[in-house]
Amino acid sequence: MSKTIAINAGSSTVKFKLFDMPSEAVIAEGNLERIGLEMGHAKIKYGDGQKHEEDTPFASHEVAVEYLLHQLKNLGIVADYNEIDAVGHRIVAGGEYFKDSAVIDDKVMEQIDALSEYAPLHNPAELQGIKAFKEVLPDAFAVAVFDTSFHADMPKMNALYSTPYEWYEKFGARRYGAHGTSHRYVATRAAEMLGKPLEDLKLITCHIGAGASVTAIKNGKSYDTSMGFTPLAGVTMATRSGDVDPSMVNFVAKKLNVSGDEIIDMLNHDSGLLGISGVSSDMRDVEVEANNGNERAKLALDINLNRVVKYIGSYMAELGGVDAVVFTAGVGENDANFRKQIADQLAFVGMGVDDEKNNVRGVERDISSADAKVKALLIPTDEELMIVRDIERLRNK
Repeated sequence: MSKTIAINAGSSTVKFKLFDMPSEAVIAEGNLERIGLEMGHAKIKYGDGQKHEEDTPFASHEVAVEYLLHQLKNLGIVADYNEIDAVGHRIVAGGEYFKDSAVIDDKVMEQIDALSEYAPLHNPAELQGIKAFKEVLPDAFAVAVFDTSFHADMPKMNALYSTPYEWYEKFGARRYGAHGTSHRYVATRAAEMLGKPLEDLKLITCHIGAGASVTAIKNGKSYDTSMGFTPLAGVTMATRSGDVDPSMVNFVAKKLNVSGDEIIDMLNHDSGLLGISGVSSDMRDVEVEANNGNERAKLALDINLNRVVKYIGSYMAELGGVDAVVFTAGVGENDANFRKQIADQLAFVGMGVDDEKNNVRGVERDISSADAKVKALLIPTDEELMIVRDIERLRNK
């Protein structure tokens, strides 16, 4: 039996899942954190509830990958590195180069590097991960799976901004979206749950976590999505503002006597739930404070709900109706109250959830009320599974 590893490298992390193929059974999973800092942290789950966890420094992504592969062998998860014959890498920005996942060669690596300005915190780190795995597993079949590829063929009326067309032609300035692998997975599962071809459905998928995006899916493809040129746009997120008037960037920069880049950094890291509530970027913490009478915390929750409802409602209009709204990711999967509030706000279009069915965390199920005209589905995302399936699809070609 061969093994395939799915890698999600962030700016200071490496997350992974190791699959037995072709059964798709998860053999091990975990993450290595705080890469490049004085002390890192590793957590690996494997076997029958076994866990390896320790603090150890990771000077670079290369060091982290070497550590991971060493532990896979040291813990007896693999007997030999050559058992891992395929590696899939999640890449944030694929630009207009990549409208599908791609087998990694020198040219693909050059293009990922060239797209770093679209995702400066992610693409360089992900490229380091690719190089590190190629060093240790040079013969493994390697595939890049892009967050943006699912949205690459959106209709131009939704992909382009109302800016000079030359900005798009010369610089690729357009809406790229994100979370495409997640939206693609939950849409596929939604079609299976509803017993209908994906191509025949109109879906709105809500990936609501620390990062959040809402996507309209028509004819099995991304039709519109809330994130924009970067993952900063769209709905309110944990620390990201979502949509703002670009003129405000210049206005506040002058008031604070800082650069535009510094304001963008604030919109990415100091805004969203954290910025409004002043409490936390974690919705659970904000909910506790709101229940204790903190008005700013309550306002943060109201704004967050409002923005998601706005996008779902606008996408219902764009699609000319919808068969189902799908909830996924950290908040979407685990916050029953959030799902109910969304459904209550959209009751006028026939959406509703059953309180008993909805009273669950992270369990795939139809949570719709008996009389709902618009289905509400809870589907835990599995981006790593999509990555290994893309590997098999491309390998079989």
